[in-house]
Amino acid sequence: MRLRSRGLCMCLTVSVALLYFATGCSSKPKTTAEGKPVSGTDEQIFLGDTIEKNYDPNVIMKRGEAFFDKEDYAEAIVEYQHFIELHRAHQLAVYAQFRMAESHLRMAKSIDRDPEPIQKAITAFEKLRKEFPGSKYEGQALQRLDDCHDWLSKTHLFVGHFYYRRASYLAAAHRFDQIMKDYPDKQVAPEALYYLALTYQELGANDWATEKLALLAQKYPNSEVAGDGRRLLAKLEKKPSSRPPAVVAKADASTPDTPPATQLLTATALSSSFNPLSASTNQSRPSATGLSLQPFVSCRLGAWC
Repeated sequence: MRLRSRGLCMCLTVSVALLYFATGCSSKPKTTAEGKPVSGTDEQIFLGDTIEKNYDPNVIMKRGEAFFDKEDYAEAIVEYQHFIELHRAHQLAVYAQFRMAESHLRMAKSIDRDPEPIQKAITAFEKLRKEFPGSKYEGQALQRLDDCHDWLSKTHLFVGHFYYRRASYLAAAHRFDQIMKDYPDKQVAPEALYYLALTYQELGANDWATEKLALLAQKYPNSEVAGDGRRLLAKLEKKPSSRPPAVVAKADASTPDTPPATQLLTATALSSSFNPLSASTNQSRPSATGLSLQPFVSCRLGAWC
């Protein structure tokens, strides 16, 4: 009887040990071939290098989805691109294109960083609309495109402010003017227009500043900067033209029928040889009180500025 009880206890101990071992093995996180954990994914899709796995659409898509789920978007883009190159006629090709564009978008960090991921996302979403017209992802692609352009408009405004604070007014004017040309309906447009007027004022081009402030009052009368714009406009309208007499005479003699703002540009270009909306580290800017030359402040945010 005692021998039977001892045998029963030993069997129970062995059974518990085996159960604990099996549970421990099953809870071990799955990893890719590179040792990266992939939760909820069949790890077999990452093992081996057979021709079948490299060309099988289901395997390629599973790999792309696994990388996307764990936010490894660079690897996900590689897999989605591989899927499209091999299986362009597959019913999931449009989905792969959408996920690739979405991956580029999610790689963007903030408006003060390199906007290249946003630009690549725009290209990918536009490609989806061009190559898969009428797909069920077209509506989402349009919304994402709008988000991307909103992002870029804020990036231009950020860089414009960066230049303005450092008195690099030519580069600042270029950024603010680009917003008005490309994104006049975006949320940042009124602020960009107001700062464009401030920039022209700093450059001594009060005629241009007045023109932009009048446009601000007309086009964005309820914006947050509308009040500041009206006050600055009233102040500038009380002042006489800030163009230097010698330059004005030269401009009026050479171009008698040219509007005042254009005359100032012509005279400034002749005397200082610069384009007010072109920024380069080799150019100089005029001061607010005349055309005396001062050093130009270059961008320190990176080459993309």
